[in-house]
Amino acid sequence: MSTSMFFSPFVVAVAGCFMILGLGCFGIYSEMDQKRIRSQERMTLLARGMSIEDIERLQRQVQNEDVTDPVRTMNNIRRTAMILFGSGVGIVAFGLLFAAIMQMRVLFIVPAAGLLPVAIGVGFWIDYKMQARDLARFGLEVDSQSPARK
Repeated sequence: MSTSMFFSPFVVAVAGCFMILGLGCFGIYSEMDQKRIRSQERMTLLARGMSIEDIERLQRQVQNEDVTDPVRTMNNIRRTAMILFGSGVGIVAFGLLFAAIMQMRVLFIVPAAGLLPVAIGVGFWIDYKMQARDLARFGLEVDSQSPARK
C-alpha cells in the first residue's frame, strides 16, 4: 500500500508544492541570517571603538561595491542572447536535416523544440536593446562592436 502512494499522479504536484514552500522558507531564513551577520559585524566594530558614523560609512561602501556595472550586465545579456539564438538555430537545422535523412515526419518535433531557445534568445536581445536605449537616455552610449563606455 505504501508503494502505490508514490505512483499516484498527485505525487509530482505535492512535491512541487513542498519544493516551493521549502524555497520560500530558505529565502526567509537566508535573509534573517544576513541581518544577523550584519548586526554582529556592527557590534564587533562598536566593541573595537569605532563610532556609529564610521560604521555606517563603512557599510555604505561595502554596499556600493556590490553594485554591478550596467554595461557589464548588458554585455552578459547580449552574450546569452547570441548563445541561445545560435544553439536554437543549430538544433532547428539538425532536426530538419535529421528528419530529411530519416524521412520520418515524427522527427519534426526536434526543430520545433529548437524554436524555444531561439525565442528566448530573441527575448534577451530585445531586453538588451531596451536597456541600451534606456542608458542612451542618460547619456551612456553602448556600441555593439566594442561595448565600452563613451
